[in-house]
Amino acid sequence: MIDDQSFLRYSRQILLNEIGLHGQNLLQSTTILLIGLGGLGSPAALYLAAAGIGKLILVDHDRLKITNLQRQILYNTNELGQFKAKIAKNKLTMLNPEGSYIYLIKKLDANLLNQYIKEVNLVLDCSDNMVTRYNINMACITNNKPLITASAIGFNGQIVTFSPPWENGCYSCLYPETKEISDINCYSFGILGPIVGIMGTMQALEAIKLLCNIKSTDQGQLWLFNGKSLKWKNLYLTKNPYCSVCS
Repeated sequence: MIDDQSFLRYSRQILLNEIGLHGQNLLQSTTILLIGLGGLGSPAALYLAAAGIGKLILVDHDRLKITNLQRQILYNTNELGQFKAKIAKNKLTMLNPEGSYIYLIKKLDANLLNQYIKEVNLVLDCSDNMVTRYNINMACITNNKPLITASAIGFNGQIVTFSPPWENGCYSCLYPETKEISDINCYSFGILGPIVGIMGTMQALEAIKLLCNIKSTDQGQLWLFNGKSLKWKNLYLTKNPYCSVCS
């Protein structure tokens, strides 16, 4: 139940017919696993905590570097060298002490992913490498949990939601795994801060919509954002009948 103080905190979104008190209760009873607290995870975590998600499990094994500060809005210069996950928990607690925040300073291998994903309602993939994305996708399929994944590079971003029963396939359908995985990342190609911020914010938006059962036309679609032209494109996805993960 929502008390008077919580009602005031969330009043602007409770006013929305699509959310209301029922939706707010759904958000407060939800556990989300958020993997990666960089450019995507920073805005996603802030908006999810502010919206009243009941429990956020925050995963990142990195320490804060000065190169992160151009786009990772959770952090300050005086926190350099500290673990991002621990900083994130402290910041989110200050933003909204009503939520529960658990931080994990570790890389999640396949076994750990299965251990944590089976206990949550939803997974946000805010990671920055293909190997992790494939492992997260596999664990979500194994445990039948919805996955919202995004990425950004340069002036471009993309986001897609995969949900059971996987009628539109999975991440491995979209990007089939090969023996040689060549990562394109911001370390070598660069990234503009607002682009990754837009995509992380979109992940939070999609999570809230999914949890509150707000009908959306974007299920099973890959959304592509061009920051130079401010245009979106969407591609309808189809399941790969030969996918080794979801078929």
